[in-house]
Amino acid sequence: MTKVKAVAFDLDGTLVDSALDLTVAVQDCLFELGLPLCSEMQVRSWIGNGAEVLMQRALVFAAGEVYSREQLQAVMPRFKWHYQQNLQKHSRLYDGVKIVLARLHEVNIRLAIVTNKPYGFTVPLLSGFGLSDYFSIVLGGDSLSAMKPDPLPLQHLLKQWALTGDELVMVGDSRNDILSAKAAGTRSIGLTYGYNYGEDIGLSEPDAVCHQIRDIIPLIL
Repeated sequence: MTKVKAVAFDLDGTLVDSALDLTVAVQDCLFELGLPLCSEMQVRSWIGNGAEVLMQRALVFAAGEVYSREQLQAVMPRFKWHYQQNLQKHSRLYDGVKIVLARLHEVNIRLAIVTNKPYGFTVPLLSGFGLSDYFSIVLGGDSLSAMKPDPLPLQHLLKQWALTGDELVMVGDSRNDILSAKAAGTRSIGLTYGYNYGEDIGLSEPDAVCHQIRDIIPLIL
């Protein structure tokens, strides 16, 4: 990956372990609805396709049925309120994150966040962990008309930064990250430690698989 000039990072499961705070928000929402509560392990397996899909999966588990679009839209404000109250109570950075970001920033590699988490939660979370200054572009799941695994977010970066596919690498823990990269024609690195629906990230065939985020440095530099 010697041609890489920019790196797009996923957020949840890649830079930040946010599963416990998301679990508390989902549980509080289900409690308000008088529904059975889910576990953290279940929430970990539901993360990756944005807040609405996360909540829909929780409702299918708890209520035994798929909520209509209208029903889900009625629930989402409460989920978002609960998550806002718990945004950084238990979330933590994975080991090595700041070291990696600082090193890439030091050698003028452009950095972006491409996450399916709503933008309104992404920005304060980055700020709370002191990561904001590393990223010149931040794309949440609601920033564009489509989110991962659609290629649009990465295509947006390629256009904004006038890059070729070989010059941008997507780093993430989910098959959504790898599928988005493949569809956009960019490189990809899959991380084994995050949330990927209980599936081996290697099955999505990224360009490389790393067990720790520090391992991406020798690949890129």
